[in-house]
Amino acid sequence: MDIEIFPHRVLGSDTTEKLLNDLESLEDVKRTVIHGPRFPKGEATLPPKYRERRVINVNGEDVVLQVKTARIFLEITLESTIDDVEEICEKHIPYGFDINQDRSNYIRKQKTVSDRIKYGDADLPDELVGMTDQYSTFDDHVNIIKKDD
Repeated sequence: MDIEIFPHRVLGSDTTEKLLNDLESLEDVKRTVIHGPRFPKGEATLPPKYRERRVINVNGEDVVLQVKTARIFLEITLESTIDDVEEICEKHIPYGFDINQDRSNYIRKQKTVSDRIKYGDADLPDELVGMTDQYSTFDDHVNIIKKDD
């Protein structure tokens, strides 16, 4: 089952980092996708305190934040996890959010024709299906963060 966290405002880098760390700490979270507009190219000329595109640390791994976080998609298996997700969101998103669970899938689960065209006959692992933008290069926009075993 997939759920969508839809904050009422776009999240900053610090909030995104804290929220993702808490969400990734849940055992039932299988995959996480953040979605939103890309940061502007001219942001590199801004002073550091105004830059939102930066390296964040999620579950002990450095990730370059490439987009402003407007939505977060989570793949979970238990419906009871939604209560835990809601508590975490209340802690980090004080201005409000919605958790949408009305559709069965927000993250693709099966390979498509576009995947075949983009990656050819390469054996694409199941956990990477639905994790990329077909118009971008794979290495630039996907970070795989391993769960602690």
